[in-house]
Amino acid sequence: MTEQQPYDVVREFPSFELRRYPAHTVAEVDVAADFDTAGSRAFGLLFGYISGGNADRRKIAMTAPVVQMPTDSGYAVAFVMPQGLREAPVPADSAVNIRVEPERTAAATRYSGRWSRRDYDRRLAELRDAVSAAGLTATGEPRFARFNPPYTPWFLRRNEIVIDVEGVQASTS
Repeated sequence: MTEQQPYDVVREFPSFELRRYPAHTVAEVDVAADFDTAGSRAFGLLFGYISGGNADRRKIAMTAPVVQMPTDSGYAVAFVMPQGLREAPVPADSAVNIRVEPERTAAATRYSGRWSRRDYDRRLAELRDAVSAAGLTATGEPRFARFNPPYTPWFLRRNEIVIDVEGVQASTS
């Protein structure tokens, strides 16, 4: 089974979970693409990196989810590195960047369905409304998380939208 990015559930709300994600390392590629094609365009470079396309020629286990978020020029698509990986090797391809994401608290909603901009936009609007109604403030760019390979039937796919939040202390006491 594919390792999944760890998190702790801080609190459950009717339409989302409030989660605390520990600091973690990602391998990331920026692509000048639209929402619907960004993942496909970045996947080969990221898969090449974890398949030995790095200075150590080391294979790194695939994890879930694959995370996508908007940038000024398109989208950043990232693989979360396995939790036990002490230090990510230097990528052989300069298009792949390694960076550490800090610990964060975020609201996350889960849904099944297609990997389309239309579904994402609708679910993101619902999440933003629910976060606001819960007295929390969404911060930063939302992240689209895909947990399944593309050959998984759309109705069996696990997708999530995750967005960092503020105002957690007052809401969880």
